[in-house]
Amino acid sequence: MILVKPKVSEDNRGFFMETFTRTEFSHAGVNIEIFQINHSRSARGVLRGLHFQGHPYEQAKLVRCVRGEVFDVAADIRPDSRSFGGYYSINLSESNRLMLYIPSGFAHGFLALSDPAEVEYAVDNPYAPDHEGGIVWNDPDLMIRWPIRNPVLSERDRKWPRLREIKDSMHMP
Repeated sequence: MILVKPKVSEDNRGFFMETFTRTEFSHAGVNIEIFQINHSRSARGVLRGLHFQGHPYEQAKLVRCVRGEVFDVAADIRPDSRSFGGYYSINLSESNRLMLYIPSGFAHGFLALSDPAEVEYAVDNPYAPDHEGGIVWNDPDLMIRWPIRNPVLSERDRKWPRLREIKDSMHMP
Protein backbone atom coordinates (compact mmCIF):
# COMPACT_ATOMS: atom_id res chain seq x y z
CA MET A 1 0.00 0.00 0.00
CA ILE A 2 1.07 3.56 -0.64
CA LEU A 3 -0.61 6.47 1.10
CA VAL A 4 -0.75 9.50 -1.19
CA LYS A 5 -1.03 13.01 0.22
CA PRO A 6 -1.62 15.28 -2.77
CA LYS A 7 -0.49 18.89 -2.99
CA VAL A 8 -3.47 21.12 -2.25
CA SER A 9 -3.72 24.85 -2.98
CA GLU A 10 -6.35 26.32 -0.68
CA ASP A 11 -7.56 29.84 0.02
CA ASN A 12 -10.77 31.69 0.85
CA ARG A 13 -12.27 30.65 -2.53
CA GLY A 14 -11.87 26.91 -1.91
CA PHE A 15 -9.15 24.53 -3.04
CA PHE A 16 -7.49 22.95 -6.06
CA MET A 17 -5.63 19.65 -6.19
CA GLU A 18 -4.38 17.33 -8.86
CA THR A 19 -5.86 13.92 -8.10
CA PHE A 20 -3.56 12.12 -10.52
CA THR A 21 -0.29 13.15 -12.17
CA ARG A 22 1.44 10.18 -13.79
CA THR A 23 5.00 11.50 -13.40
CA GLU A 24 4.72 12.52 -9.74
CA PHE A 25 2.81 9.40 -8.76
CA SER A 26 5.32 7.18 -10.56
CA HIS A 27 8.18 8.79 -8.58
CA ALA A 28 6.27 7.88 -5.40
CA GLY A 29 5.88 4.24 -6.49
CA VAL A 30 2.29 4.49 -7.72
CA ASN A 31 2.37 2.96 -11.19
CA ILE A 32 -1.18 2.58 -12.35
CA GLU A 33 -2.52 2.75 -15.87
CA ILE A 34 -6.07 3.92 -15.30
CA PHE A 35 -8.62 1.82 -17.18
CA GLN A 36 -11.82 2.82 -15.38
CA ILE A 37 -12.95 5.24 -12.65
CA ASN A 38 -15.78 4.24 -10.29
CA HIS A 39 -17.82 6.37 -7.88
CA SER A 40 -20.08 5.08 -5.12
CA ARG A 41 -22.31 6.72 -2.55
CA SER A 42 -23.22 5.06 0.75
CA ALA A 43 -25.21 5.93 3.85
CA ARG A 44 -23.58 5.83 7.29
CA GLY A 45 -23.01 2.25 8.43
CA VAL A 46 -22.88 0.72 4.94
CA LEU A 47 -19.96 -1.66 4.46
CA ARG A 48 -18.92 -2.57 0.92
CA GLY A 49 -16.47 -5.42 0.50
CA LEU A 50 -14.17 -7.16 0.81
CA HIS A 51 -13.98 -7.44 -3.00
CA PHE A 52 -11.33 -8.54 -5.48
CA GLN A 53 -10.98 -9.88 -9.00
CA GLY A 54 -9.04 -13.03 -9.84
CA HIS A 55 -6.43 -13.68 -12.50
CA PRO A 56 -6.07 -12.33 -15.16
CA TYR A 57 -8.31 -9.41 -14.13
CA GLU A 58 -6.74 -8.41 -10.81
CA GLN A 59 -7.13 -4.71 -10.14
CA ALA A 60 -4.79 -2.18 -8.63
CA LYS A 61 -6.84 0.72 -7.20
CA LEU A 62 -6.30 4.35 -6.32
CA VAL A 63 -8.99 5.15 -3.75
CA ARG A 64 -10.17 8.46 -2.32
CA CYS A 65 -13.18 9.73 -0.40
CA VAL A 66 -14.64 12.78 -2.12
CA ARG A 67 -17.48 13.38 0.35
CA GLY A 68 -17.75 12.47 4.01
CA GLU A 69 -15.51 9.84 5.58
CA VAL A 70 -14.83 6.11 5.24
CA PHE A 71 -12.83 3.47 7.06
CA ASP A 72 -10.91 1.91 4.17
CA VAL A 73 -9.38 -1.59 4.28
CA ALA A 74 -7.04 -3.53 1.99
CA ALA A 75 -6.36 -7.19 2.87
CA ASP A 76 -3.43 -9.10 1.35
CA ILE A 77 -4.82 -12.19 -0.39
CA ARG A 78 -1.68 -13.15 -2.34
CA PRO A 79 -1.14 -16.80 -1.26
CA ASP A 80 2.67 -16.62 -1.60
CA SER A 81 3.02 -13.28 0.18
CA ARG A 82 4.75 -13.02 3.57
CA SER A 83 1.92 -10.70 4.63
CA PHE A 84 -0.87 -13.00 3.38
CA GLY A 85 -3.97 -12.48 5.53
CA GLY A 86 -2.72 -9.16 6.90
CA TYR A 87 -4.52 -5.91 6.30
CA TYR A 88 -4.03 -2.16 6.22
CA SER A 89 -6.72 0.30 7.25
CA ILE A 90 -7.04 4.07 7.26
CA ASN A 91 -9.73 6.73 7.44
CA LEU A 92 -10.08 8.54 4.12
CA SER A 93 -12.14 11.71 4.09
CA GLU A 94 -12.98 14.77 2.08
CA SER A 95 -11.16 16.84 4.71
CA ASN A 96 -7.87 14.89 4.87
CA ARG A 97 -7.86 14.38 1.06
CA LEU A 98 -5.64 11.31 1.40
CA MET A 99 -5.62 8.65 -1.30
CA LEU A 100 -4.69 5.00 -0.93
CA TYR A 101 -2.96 3.07 -3.69
CA ILE A 102 -3.80 -0.63 -3.38
CA PRO A 103 -1.78 -2.99 -5.60
CA SER A 104 -3.38 -5.97 -7.29
CA GLY A 105 -3.64 -9.04 -5.08
CA PHE A 106 -5.55 -7.30 -2.31
CA ALA A 107 -9.21 -7.47 -1.35
CA HIS A 108 -10.72 -4.05 -0.74
CA GLY A 109 -13.61 -2.78 1.31
CA PHE A 110 -14.79 0.31 3.10
CA LEU A 111 -17.27 1.36 5.77
CA ALA A 112 -19.17 4.66 5.49
CA LEU A 113 -18.59 6.69 8.66
CA SER A 114 -20.67 9.65 7.51
CA ASP A 115 -24.02 10.16 5.85
CA PRO A 116 -23.40 10.20 3.01
CA ALA A 117 -19.93 9.00 2.09
CA GLU A 118 -18.79 9.05 -1.52
CA VAL A 119 -15.78 7.10 -2.72
CA GLU A 120 -14.07 7.38 -6.07
CA TYR A 121 -11.52 4.83 -7.21
CA ALA A 122 -9.51 4.38 -10.35
CA VAL A 123 -8.65 0.83 -11.44
CA ASP A 124 -6.18 -0.58 -13.94
CA ASN A 125 -8.29 -3.45 -15.31
CA PRO A 126 -11.88 -3.75 -16.48
CA TYR A 127 -14.66 -5.10 -14.31
CA ALA A 128 -14.91 -8.84 -15.02
CA PRO A 129 -17.97 -10.34 -13.28
CA ASP A 130 -16.85 -13.92 -13.98
CA HIS A 131 -13.61 -13.25 -12.07
CA GLU A 132 -15.12 -11.35 -9.16
CA GLY A 133 -14.69 -12.65 -5.66
CA GLY A 134 -14.97 -11.60 -2.08
CA ILE A 135 -14.19 -12.42 1.51
CA VAL A 136 -16.72 -12.04 4.29
CA TRP A 137 -16.18 -8.72 6.07
CA ASN A 138 -15.83 -10.24 9.56
CA ASP A 139 -13.55 -13.18 8.69
CA PRO A 140 -12.06 -14.12 12.10
CA ASP A 141 -8.74 -15.05 10.48
CA LEU A 142 -8.29 -11.51 9.14
CA MET A 143 -9.21 -9.92 12.51
CA ILE A 144 -10.07 -6.56 10.93
CA ARG A 145 -10.96 -4.04 13.62
CA TRP A 146 -13.99 -2.48 11.97
CA PRO A 147 -15.38 0.46 13.98
CA ILE A 148 -18.90 -1.04 13.86
CA ARG A 149 -20.52 -4.30 14.93
CA ASN A 150 -23.61 -4.47 12.73
CA PRO A 151 -22.97 -2.83 9.37
CA VAL A 152 -25.49 -2.56 6.57
CA LEU A 153 -24.46 -5.19 3.99
CA SER A 154 -25.64 -6.32 0.60
CA GLU A 155 -26.84 -9.91 0.45
CA ARG A 156 -23.81 -10.76 -1.67
CA ASP A 157 -21.34 -9.25 0.83
CA ARG A 158 -23.04 -11.08 3.69
CA LYS A 159 -22.44 -14.46 1.98
CA TRP A 160 -18.81 -14.25 0.84
CA PRO A 161 -16.62 -17.14 2.10
CA ARG A 162 -13.71 -16.88 4.51
CA LEU A 163 -10.22 -16.41 3.09
CA ARG A 164 -9.15 -19.91 4.18
CA GLU A 165 -12.02 -21.38 2.14
CA ILE A 166 -10.82 -19.83 -1.11
CA LYS A 167 -7.03 -19.71 -0.65
CA ASP A 168 -6.30 -22.89 -2.62
CA SER A 169 -8.57 -21.92 -5.48
CA MET A 170 -7.15 -18.43 -5.93
CA HIS A 171 -5.30 -17.79 -9.14
CA MET A 172 -3.04 -14.88 -8.39
CA PRO A 173 0.19 -14.41 -10.33
